[in-house]
Amino acid sequence: MTDRLASLLAHFSISAKTFHAGALCGINSMTGSDGLGQLHLIRQGEVKVMHGSKLVVHINEPSLLLYAQPLARRFLTDKTKGAEFVCADLSFEGGKANPVRAALPAFVCLPLSSLRDSKPVLDLLFAEAAGTNCGRQKMLDSLFEVLLIQILRELMEHHLVQSGMLAGMGHPRLRRALVAMHDQPKRNWSLHDLAVEAGMSRTSFANTFRDVVGVTPVQYLQNWRVGLVQKLLVEGHSMRQIADEVGYSSEAVLSRAFRTQTGTSPREWRKNHEDSRIVPQS
Repeated sequence: MTDRLASLLAHFSISAKTFHAGALCGINSMTGSDGLGQLHLIRQGEVKVMHGSKLVVHINEPSLLLYAQPLARRFLTDKTKGAEFVCADLSFEGGKANPVRAALPAFVCLPLSSLRDSKPVLDLLFAEAAGTNCGRQKMLDSLFEVLLIQILRELMEHHLVQSGMLAGMGHPRLRRALVAMHDQPKRNWSLHDLAVEAGMSRTSFANTFRDVVGVTPVQYLQNWRVGLVQKLLVEGHSMRQIADEVGYSSEAVLSRAFRTQTGTSPREWRKNHEDSRIVPQS
């Protein structure tokens, strides 16, 4: 089977930074700041998860909570016994342009028992979190990154995401066309070419793709290309290099497509991005 995540993670990596291992007691609020996602593992204990004034889940078994986007929440636990957490920040390369982040639900809750293939990783992660071995931080960060890939597999294989890119990647035929676009963004893909990749008729492919992924194949390819352009702009590549890398025949064609998609030119977007990263001096 074609590796559905290879090109995605090669172009848009996800890194983890563990920031808590131990008990949380009483009421704990998290703001979800700095544009980061977060992954919380609850090894034991009872936890009520609140989004604002709404109780979204009451956890009574070992579970994980994945927040791809910053989202304020509160964890309510027993004041004395608390609950045992291991938590990590998630940094998505490309920020809002990261297609994995964009495809993930704002909130995912899964019992750890459903991640059968992840048991060895979870056992090692919890053992590292409880220990004081040298290299502990790096080990935990790496294990969280491995676990996130396994979570993505779970979401795709068991169709736990109902629409968007991950839903398409879970479809036995659409996945082939999606991987083809991810692998070869510079190819001049036609609807017919993509339908052939999927092993479907042109009409069936177009309708199924739109129903499952939520956009047309042409629009998806445009979104993927523009996301790559944004990443390459941040990395400092020239417009000519980017046009050749992503599949635009000229800088002018690239600029028109980019403006149509984002409402601004590539150069304006890069300047705004750079300005937003300047930290004011106190």
